[in-house]
This record gives sequence, structure tokens and C-alpha cells, in this order.
Amino acid sequence: MALKLKSVSSTYGLKVYTDSGSFFGEIDEAIIQENRIVGWRIKASASSHLSKMISGAKGAIIQHNLVRAIDDIVIISSIVTSPSEEAKEEKV
Repeated sequence: MALKLKSVSSTYGLKVYTDSGSFFGEIDEAIIQENRIVGWRIKASASSHLSKMISGAKGAIIQHNLVRAIDDIVIISSIVTSPSEEAKEEKV
């Protein structure tokens, strides 16, 4: 199987979904340090899971290691949408 390469600029505007199938947003920018992608800035849209999770949010930054696949869409780990341990402790 041949390795399929993409340029970073071709990822801008791609739709981002969680691995559980929820629409999360769109790629706005890649965060690059020392010639490596370390994160992604995701732009929230009105219908995205991100804007429903955090009302009024314009977007979020996720670490690159949470990205599962990049092709016609981007798939990220659904752990991004899970409540953090701190939030769980605050509710108790």
C-alpha cells in the first residue's frame, strides 16, 4: 500500500468528526513546532458538537496525537468530547 501524502494547506477547511461520528468543526490552522505538527486549531460552526459543548466557543486546539486519520475528512478521538476528570470532581 502506497503512502498517501497531503500538504498541510490542503487540510484547511476539512470537516472534523469524532471517531464516534459527531461533527466537531473544521480545520482552521495547523500548529507547527520544530517542523512537526503538534496540534490543530478547530473552528466551531453553529451545528458542531464543539459549539454545543462550549456555548459561544469560536474553536478549540487539540493535540495532534488525538488525530486518528486525515483524508477527505479528519477523524479525532472522541476522548476530546469527554468531560475532564476535573469537571467530574467539581460535580461531586
